[in-house]
Amino acid sequence: MRCPFCTATDTSVLESRMVDEGRALRRRRECLKCKKRFTTYEKVGGSTLWVIKKDGRREPFDREKIKKGVLRAVEKRPISMDLVNDLVDNVEREMMRKEKEEVSSHLIGKSILKRLKKIDKVAWLRFASVYLLFEDLEDFARAIKE
Repeated sequence: MRCPFCTATDTSVLESRMVDEGRALRRRRECLKCKKRFTTYEKVGGSTLWVIKKDGRREPFDREKIKKGVLRAVEKRPISMDLVNDLVDNVEREMMRKEKEEVSSHLIGKSILKRLKKIDKVAWLRFASVYLLFEDLEDFARAIKE
């Protein structure tokens, strides 16, 4: 493992433990050259999950893309990064459980909205306004009323 600080390749593992309900391994490491510590995560590589977009295009599932969208929705809201990461983990896990190689972007969006609604109504409305393509104030009013 390469040190993210000095790029040396000699590191030692200080601690290892299972995370994400046993689906990943967290390792606390120390660089033998600069002595700084950092954390790495190992996950089992599985088959690639494909996302079918609204226009029919296919692209690989990208959890970072989901995380960016959620972070935009929760911006300036009292929501921790741990909660955001849990939401993204849960959405990814739900999609992987489908046991299909392809899932629709619509299904991913619904999963995100379901979870955001339980966390923060403002973040939910922000995400919904992009996901559901709100065009005017009436769309916002309708979503708030529902």
